[in-house]
Amino acid sequence: DTVYDDSEFYEDRINLLLRNGFLGFVLVIVLLTLFLEPRLAFWVTLGIPISFLGAMLLMPAMDVSFNMISLFGFIVTLGIVVDDAIIVGENIYHQRELGHGRLKAAVLGARSVATPVTFAILTTIVAFSPLLFVPGPAGNFFRVLPAIVICVLLISLVESLLILPSHLAHSRRPRDTGVEGFLVRVQHKVAAWMERVIEQRYTPVVRWATSHRTIVIAVGIAVFFSSIGLVAGGRVKAEFFPNIEADFILANVQVPYGSNVDRTREVLDSTVAALYATLDEYPDDANIIESVITELGSQPNLSPAYRESNGLGSSHLMSVQVTLSPWESRAVTAQAFSDRWREKVQQIPGVERTNFIYTTGPGAGSDLTIQLKHHDVDTLEQAADALVDRLQRFSGLSDIDNGYSGGKEQLDITLIPAGKTLGLTAAEVGRQVRGAFFGAEALRQQRGRDEVRVMVRLPEAERAQEATLEELLIRTPAGGLAPLRDVARIERGRAYTTIRRDQGRRVLNVTADVDTNTTQTNDVIAELERDALPALMDRYTGLEYSFEGANRDEAESSSAIGRGFVLAMIGIFVLLAMAFRSYLQPVIVMSAIPFGMVGAIVGHLLLGYKMSFISLFGIVALSGVVVNDSLVLLDAANRYHREGMSKRDAIIRAGQRRFRPIVLTSLTTFLGLAPMILETSLQARFIIPMAISLGFGILFATVIILLLVPAVFLVIEDLRDWLADRFGGAEHPEQEDELA
Repeated sequence: DTVYDDSEFYEDRINLLLRNGFLGFVLVIVLLTLFLEPRLAFWVTLGIPISFLGAMLLMPAMDVSFNMISLFGFIVTLGIVVDDAIIVGENIYHQRELGHGRLKAAVLGARSVATPVTFAILTTIVAFSPLLFVPGPAGNFFRVLPAIVICVLLISLVESLLILPSHLAHSRRPRDTGVEGFLVRVQHKVAAWMERVIEQRYTPVVRWATSHRTIVIAVGIAVFFSSIGLVAGGRVKAEFFPNIEADFILANVQVPYGSNVDRTREVLDSTVAALYATLDEYPDDANIIESVITELGSQPNLSPAYRESNGLGSSHLMSVQVTLSPWESRAVTAQAFSDRWREKVQQIPGVERTNFIYTTGPGAGSDLTIQLKHHDVDTLEQAADALVDRLQRFSGLSDIDNGYSGGKEQLDITLIPAGKTLGLTAAEVGRQVRGAFFGAEALRQQRGRDEVRVMVRLPEAERAQEATLEELLIRTPAGGLAPLRDVARIERGRAYTTIRRDQGRRVLNVTADVDTNTTQTNDVIAELERDALPALMDRYTGLEYSFEGANRDEAESSSAIGRGFVLAMIGIFVLLAMAFRSYLQPVIVMSAIPFGMVGAIVGHLLLGYKMSFISLFGIVALSGVVVNDSLVLLDAANRYHREGMSKRDAIIRAGQRRFRPIVLTSLTTFLGLAPMILETSLQARFIIPMAISLGFGILFATVIILLLVPAVFLVIEDLRDWLADRFGGAEHPEQEDELA
């Protein structure tokens, strides 16, 4: 029977993304139709498939295939890709309202916003670029996303500045009858409503905000730090990767090394019996299990790090793979079922170690890995046991492993002073013991093509008895004989299954899995570093530790994305400085970036999601999207100021003029992601945090752009005027504010 078909999971994920993408596409079309005239909305929307098809042509060059992440990349760009088209199309539409002909309106409209649109796309590309260079599993997993977004945005830039104006220049006037006439009448009502909102709601608020700009900025800063406090205080919990439950459970069980395969088989049968005993505890969910696969002698589903420390395969290993029914059709979660099963398996006599896996995605594997280093093996093992004892006091930790396992039994023979007095050496004693039991070569004879070795050793009956070893006579260099027990010490011990070193020191990896519903990995690490680990280092001189595995990946990836974010901010600043020919105005545009983070945090709080590394991906990408609207707003303010308006009147007029495209671009971005944000499927839970960061971040940032940015603009301009008066500089707004 086919019991675990990956193609089914792939099909489910592809269908999930296609469905959400289609819903987002429909929502974007509906929104554009309400705010723009039907033909304009159609041509703006047409930019989506054109940009997607163009990006598909570039996918082979970017080494990107169709998978869950690349399709999610297309969903992310659903709302973003129309932003530049909306700005261009809305500006052409505005030129028509001023009385220009279609061709002239298309030329004037596209030309007047070509520079801000170009720089808006470039800043978004720069914001996504750091995600291409994140190391570790996270980087390999999500490198596809920025590759898709960058390809789509580059094609959309060409489409919005060249193809869209051509379409609008030659489009016919909308009909007043039929469906199109109905849509035109609806659009006119929405446009009239939007104008009333601008005049009656937005304008008084923005006038107050610009008059009390210091208060507005102070409130904005307070809101920002309050949102950061939600995360720092644990109100919004954080994790590296979301623990996404899979529709399977992998139980890896280990008995003492060297166990007879029949004994291992008995434990395997008991493990399966424990599985069905657990199933009996859920009588209402009799169809939880779809299939069970057992494997004796190996654990093929172990993580590479775990497999490295425990061996690839042997008679002491076993695994059970259970395929569960889809989560929609069962009441019990994979984690709850796994926890109950683990409790029963750990009570089976002879079980030395267990490892239960019920999560999937790039974050799968041990949640906590602490590597201990020391020159002395015994000290290292004692420290590992002490650390395990400390970890067992934490609630929510399971599958705690001390990192070492005793190998096969062996007899250790150590030469004592009496043997050395007789002139014996350890090598000589070992050679004679080996010769007695394994044999010593006495003769080689050639028989045709074969060479036959004749070995001399003790009779089989004597070799089968351990007492023979103690009574074995060892020949001394002087020609005498002495019993082995008189010249050497014989001790029982175990061989090492694996020996791992780092810079000449032995290392052990102490691992554990963390139930994030009970505790957080970062909380455990913080408490260990505060108490347990310093105590261990004081107790065992020379002991060192480091966090490895997923913890090291988290640190490396977080550090890389932090550096990338800083570089992206520098790149965005450079682009904006080129665009505005000013070093101060880019600060105004970028002032909205931190407040996108506020929306991302609030979105996670409202929907009950934890902040994760994937959320950071969305926040970094959000920075470029937020800049777009600020750039367009400030561009309009500079233009009105050059025409003779005061700075306050210019920024207020710019807010009125750009209110519709800013709100429209923000809503299209949010609605394009809304189906994914509201998705309940487990298959999508590890990419939903990024959608939340982008969607809610852009919504909150829109309010900031329309209210806080004008206040920051005037404060910066006041500062520049003060500096000019203080140091005697002359202000030249036509040079500083003019776009490149």
